[in-house]
Amino acid sequence: MPNVIDPKGKVVSEAPVPAAFTGDFSDKANAVYRAVHRELSNRRAGTASTLRRDEVRGGGKKPWKQKGTGRARQGSTRSPQWRHGGVVFGPLPRSYVTSLNKKERRAAFVAVLADRFAAGAVTVLDASGFDVGKTKDFATLLYGSVKAAKDGPRTLVVYGAGEVQQGVLIERAGRNLQRVGITSTAALDVKDVLGYARLVLTQGAYDTLAAKYGESKS
Repeated sequence: MPNVIDPKGKVVSEAPVPAAFTGDFSDKANAVYRAVHRELSNRRAGTASTLRRDEVRGGGKKPWKQKGTGRARQGSTRSPQWRHGGVVFGPLPRSYVTSLNKKERRAAFVAVLADRFAAGAVTVLDASGFDVGKTKDFATLLYGSVKAAKDGPRTLVVYGAGEVQQGVLIERAGRNLQRVGITSTAALDVKDVLGYARLVLTQGAYDTLAAKYGESKS
């Protein structure tokens, strides 16, 4: 069960693992892969563009006559083998948006969170009285000391969508810690969970995730 810590980093109790995040999710590996692929693909702008030989300006004149020069025949200086020529099979503007049904996205998200709970890599932060304003104090809260924060496990701090004030303080205190990421439950996705070795959920985030996925099936 994840430990519950106060804003000073002291363990005050233990929180039960939500039922939705218990069980065997080993058969969801493909869903997790597809979810991450979708999240990364949908971030791509798709604006890479090149010109084909018929789109490059100029090159209408034959560089030299067909025969008698001893050189290879050329019809245009905009052919792909020429400098400043067109590009063969180059990228053109396109959309990389990939779709994934809601049920599969949900299953992937539950699976990666269940993995973190099973590994004991989740901590719950009681942020009701959170007033940490300095980065060194926040580093001590998460890692025990400022020195340990420099090479400690990558940690993702997640606050609830309704914890606006606490979220502002957390982001202000932790934005200069290189191994710490900060997000809200509204923006949390599969890629974020997999990108960090440890999760620190505020009590609001823990309650939100437990309620939202309370009826999830393995």
